[in-house]
Order: sequence, then structure tokens, then C-alpha cells
Amino acid sequence: MTQTRLYLTTSKAEAERIFAAMESAFEDDGWPFSVLEVDEDRDIHEISLYADGDIDAVEAQVLALLTALAVDKPLERETVPDIDWVARSLEGLKPVRAGRFFVHGAHDRDQIKPDDIAIEIEAGLAFGTGHHGTTAGCLEMLESVVASEHPRNALDLGTGSAVLAIALARLAAIPVLATDIDPVAIEVATANVQLNGVPDLVETATATGFDHPVFERSGPFALIVANILAGPLIEIAPEMVVHLEPGGSLVLSGILDRQHDAVVAAYIAQGFRHIRTLHLEGWVTIHLKR
Repeated sequence: MTQTRLYLTTSKAEAERIFAAMESAFEDDGWPFSVLEVDEDRDIHEISLYADGDIDAVEAQVLALLTALAVDKPLERETVPDIDWVARSLEGLKPVRAGRFFVHGAHDRDQIKPDDIAIEIEAGLAFGTGHHGTTAGCLEMLESVVASEHPRNALDLGTGSAVLAIALARLAAIPVLATDIDPVAIEVATANVQLNGVPDLVETATATGFDHPVFERSGPFALIVANILAGPLIEIAPEMVVHLEPGGSLVLSGILDRQHDAVVAAYIAQGFRHIRTLHLEGWVTIHLKR
């Protein structure tokens, strides 16, 4: 099967604005996006969307979005062979620093500094490389929460590639349960846990809901981090109370700026207290306490 790449070049600021809008508008379609720097000196970045099927209809939707954003750059099209799009996008990504954390690929190991908490993530089929605003926001928030609260254990709900679970294990040296509804994500997460040398601390499991026995066996938790989406986070607010220790902390992300108040309200209704919110690239990371 072939794919079609729709792409345009623009400044970094506008590329990030378009990327955030695309994620919000097309999050249910499953189309992969990438933003790559093509000319640092002239601040030229290329944003791409990969799709198959009725590409004319996809292009029409993208053009409508660009019009709404008042973007006047031409949208170009090329046919590409079936590719591992995650690997392709990661090849051009620079390492990410978030607090003490350094998220990188194998080709950037030489950039690790002595005080870094390095997390190596290679291309996989699961979401979460550290380059997305929600993941980077969680990393920064987790460093702060761990420093002030010293949790005894943690849950990474919707772990994706296990960046956050690995970060907690490397930072706090505590047992972490990392779960996801997608078995492919868990395969990737398990491989990354091994790669980063924390299999004794991080347990991975495919779990579609809190009724899975792994939660009862490993919980309750002193810290839960969930980087998923606002809708599911609101739905599971009552269950978070059951699985979080009294006085424990929640770190929630995958939430757009405009969704912040609704998520906080859902958790306040369950007896949680809002501590602070971190804003990054149009997304928020929220710290709440039971």
C-alpha cells in the first residue's frame, strides 16, 4: 500500500500552531503528523501529514483547516511507499530536555550530560516520544512531584512507549505499573523498559479498565500519571479515587488548554484538590491531590 504525504514549509512558530490544530481536529482519524526542521538559519520547518484512501477528501479537510488558521502557504502532495512513519519522523527529531530528563534516540547518546536522567526511546508503534507537549509537560511535573512527595509507588495509565514509567523508575527508584489498552503499545513499552535498564521496577500490562486484577495487586498508588485524553480522564475520575492513596497525587495530561476547566471540575467533584497547572504548546498538565 502507498501513502500520500501532504506537506508545507513555514516558520517554527506557525508549524507548531498548525501541528496543534491538526492534532485537535484530526485526533480520531489516526493520521500521523511530523514537524521537521529543514533550515535552522532561515527558520524553515516542514509539517507533514501521511494518509491513504480518499486523499482528495483528506486534502480538502486540511485546506479548510489551514484557511481557518489564516495560513497562506501552499499545501503540496507527494506519493510515498508504505513506510514506518514513526521511524521516519523520529529520524529528524532532536533530543528533548524536560527538567533533568533527556529523551533521545540511539544516535544522540553522545549528547548525554553527566547529570541527565537519560531515557532512550526508539521508533515504535506507540505514542509518546517526549517530543509532544503533553509528554514533556508530564516529565517536568513528575520531577517536581517526586521531589516534594517521595511517592512509594506509581501507576502510568495509558503508558504508550513507557517514557513516563521509565522516567519515574529512573528518578525515584520505585515500583511502577505501566498499563495500556493497546497490546502493541505494551510490546513497545516492554522493549523500552528493557532498553533503559528498569525491568525490575517497571511492570507492563495490557489492561482495558480498572477492573483488571493487576491494579488491585499493585495498588493503591501514591502517584498516578495519565497522559491520555480529556474525555476518558473525566469518565474515570470516580475510579481514580479508589486506586489513589489518601493524600496521593494525580498528574493528568493529554488535555488542551480549552479543556482544562472541565477536567479540573470533574476531579474536584470527586474530592480532589487542584495544586497547579503547567501550560506547554497549547496543552496542559494538571497536578491534583486526593
